Amino acid sequence: MFKPGHLHREHLPDKSDPQTFAYDVHYEVRETPEKERLLHMRMDGEIDGKSFTEECELPRDMAFNFMSELTRIAVRHGLHPRFGPILREHDEYDAMFEDIRHKLGLRPGEPIDLSHLPGY
Repeated sequence: MFKPGHLHREHLPDKSDPQTFAYDVHYEVRETPEKERLLHMRMDGEIDGKSFTEECELPRDMAFNFMSELTRIAVRHGLHPRFGPILREHDEYDAMFEDIRHKLGLRPGEPIDLSHLPGY
């Protein structure tokens, strides 16, 4: 279930994926003291009965990569990566991506600051 600023997902075990998870992602735009905008996300829920909560922030120019960051968080807390991304229905991903782009005023083709890339 998606609504602007919030995503809720649940999965019960089945033949193709024996793992159980339920999580919520809440996100908002925040501003740093230097007036830079960033995407703040909080993910909390359960994976195989184990609770977790984690927060992260992405610079405005890296916000397009939000799903990669959320997947890393879920894997750290027990999601088996072999079962694929945590957001399997593309319509919810697309709606969340569009909402984030709108909230941050992102336009296709905007440059990114390479110093925001890990290891660069």
